[in-house]
Amino acid sequence: MIIDTHCHIYNSEIENAEDIIRECAKNNIYMILNGIDPKSNKEVLELSSKYDNVYAAIGYDHSVVDKITDDDIKLLDEQLNNQKVVAVGEIGLDYYWVKDNKDTQKELFEKMLNLAEKHNLPVIVHAREAIQDTYDILKRHNVIGSMHCYQGSKEMAKELIKLGFYIGIDGPITFKNNRKQKEMIKEIDINHILVETDSPYLSPEPFRGKKNTSLNLIYIIRKIGEELNLSEEETIKITTNNARRLYERIN
Repeated sequence: MIIDTHCHIYNSEIENAEDIIRECAKNNIYMILNGIDPKSNKEVLELSSKYDNVYAAIGYDHSVVDKITDDDIKLLDEQLNNQKVVAVGEIGLDYYWVKDNKDTQKELFEKMLNLAEKHNLPVIVHAREAIQDTYDILKRHNVIGSMHCYQGSKEMAKELIKLGFYIGIDGPITFKNNRKQKEMIKEIDINHILVETDSPYLSPEPFRGKKNTSLNLIYIIRKIGEELNLSEEETIKITTNNARRLYERIN
């Protein structure tokens, strides 16, 4: 079993989503599909009910901060009772695209963390140019989870690990000029690393610039193994065990 702990393989994001899911099943690839809004959450839940190798993470992220209503929060609260839901996600802060709504982003993030606490679920967190605020907020909550597509410092990675978080590694680890992240994974214990694709985004080498799928997860695994002097088999075993430890509903 290989687990892609973060991807967006559903029809509103990529064509032929179900063909990709079925091909992944043939290759023993399990997937945690991440919703970001009411529409994608619905798609994720439908696919998770249809395919054994698909699990769901549902939540509301920074991009819909001005659209989410109390009714939307109530709906998500109900949807989180679904046993194929393994996490509240994708949620978090992004100051790269929008900087003038930081307070409302934080408010929505806090609401998502409150739901995670209520349902005793881990979280999948997006933090872009907002890592300090993200960390400060997480410290106030009793949650564990994954830092999706982590691009921060090794020092902050260690602090997040102390809170019970795992570090999500994606396609950029394969890029030649990404020395910072390669040095970071050498500084943290592999028992705190998760592998993910963020499909259909962030394709690894040799597919950079093309649409990504979970079938490319193996290139990320190989690069991590290469950097840490581990075999492909060892890297798969450890990262899969990490994911199953965090996401207890995966069987």
